[in-house]
Amino acid sequence: MRKKLLCLCTAVLLLCGCHGSRGLDAFAVPEAFDDARQYEITFWAKNDTNKTQTAIYTQAIKDFQALYPNITVTMRLYTDYGRIYNDVITNIATNTTPNVCITYPDHIATYMTGTNVVVPLDELFEDPGYGLGGTLLNYDGPGKDEIIPQFLQECRIGEHYYAIPFMRSTEAVYINKDFVEQLGYQVPDVLTWDWMYEVAEKATAKDGNGDYLINGQKVMIPIIYKSTDNMMIQMLKQLDAGYSDEEGTIAVFNDTTKELLYTIAEHARSGAFSTFKISSYPANFLNAGQCIFAIDSTAGATWMGTDAPLLDISPDKLVRFETVVRMVPQFHPDQPKMISQGPSLCIFNKSDPQEVLAAWLFAQYLITNEVQIAYAETEGYVPVTAKAQNTEEYQAYLAAEGMDNNEHYAIKILASRLLLEHPQYTFTTPVFNGSASLRDAAGQMIENVTKSVRRKQTIDEAYMEQMFQEVNALYRLDQHGASRTDPQDLGPLPAGSKALLGTLAAVWALILVYLALQKMKHRT
Repeated sequence: MRKKLLCLCTAVLLLCGCHGSRGLDAFAVPEAFDDARQYEITFWAKNDTNKTQTAIYTQAIKDFQALYPNITVTMRLYTDYGRIYNDVITNIATNTTPNVCITYPDHIATYMTGTNVVVPLDELFEDPGYGLGGTLLNYDGPGKDEIIPQFLQECRIGEHYYAIPFMRSTEAVYINKDFVEQLGYQVPDVLTWDWMYEVAEKATAKDGNGDYLINGQKVMIPIIYKSTDNMMIQMLKQLDAGYSDEEGTIAVFNDTTKELLYTIAEHARSGAFSTFKISSYPANFLNAGQCIFAIDSTAGATWMGTDAPLLDISPDKLVRFETVVRMVPQFHPDQPKMISQGPSLCIFNKSDPQEVLAAWLFAQYLITNEVQIAYAETEGYVPVTAKAQNTEEYQAYLAAEGMDNNEHYAIKILASRLLLEHPQYTFTTPVFNGSASLRDAAGQMIENVTKSVRRKQTIDEAYMEQMFQEVNALYRLDQHGASRTDPQDLGPLPAGSKALLGTLAAVWALILVYLALQKMKHRT
């Protein structure tokens, strides 16, 4: 009996072991990097099927490996940050996370619910040999004081830094200036929400055949917003209304949110407003003369405008017009507020501190001038270091605005300047375990009311209260505690983890049945 019981218990331990443990020791910086050893590290990155970006990653890895021949970097590319997030969550359970990952602080806060999963970087930042700008690096890396302070602060969660910024962007309004002037308006330096809605409503007028007067087509959606979560977040920030606080308190379900949603519903009902999820990419409508205000990331500038290098519609659909770029609409144009966003780099803990240090050396290399400038020139991102921004190379790139419609595409550089010239107007949202879900919920409410008015539903107080409850439950916002590192929620449980729990339950059930049968046998 004991032998059989031992086999069952061993099976349980093996099952637990194969799924790893979250009990890694806290990382400590080694005294020296052992360059006599060989290391293999994995790097999970994201691009939008942009071959130029992929080439930059590939070249960066090649150049880094030339500097550190004992470190082999294997890259895995994703087209979606959400997929990276889901795969990391799944791999935490098996201790098979990547070494370096491009991600967002909201996601990192959830990764941190596992013990010592993500490496805090404070000691690495300050290490004189291998830290930021360290003397033992095989390349010219930026010092801590050369990283744009606002961007570095975004990587701080609680009392520690858990990431380094990789690229930064904000949001912009890409405007068909010709249509605005055709409607009798001039584009202001700073748009207000009321002004944009007014112009958009005027653009919904049709002739007797059902064609829109502004473009002579059957399709016109004056305002299309790509990221509705950013839309709600920025509106609430501009109005100093509730969203969340540093402690993770959820405050988004408030009267100001309701009023914003009522207004959005009104313009969705008239056809003046829609979203990416409902209608598709704003750039495609803008470039076809079917949109006036396309609101998207500055990193999406290469898709915007008549001469966009990444034009995504057929030539026969293209309408020529003058494109202008402005910051997102404001409620108080004399006190503008716009979101700062963009990917960061985090490092996952491993049982071997030397492997972690190898990963840190690679992550740092990605914020050197060579990589930062090359990547920033592909889209409307900006380098995260003053060291890169102030180089002659990058300044020459900006000065060549409009010289061609590829590398120096005017709209792309104008979009970059929005962030370069106005960092003081940017903000970020608090980061805590559950902040990613809160962000999704903020956008979902805009999507819901927009869909509902299309379905002829009544948008009233009862509708709002019910929607608040449904969104709150859908994203489990009432389950998130006040602590950033509250371990109660890792997001949706991955399928592998569900299978593990089911298997463990079955094995323990067999053990109990076996013991019960043995006990009955002895009684008889």
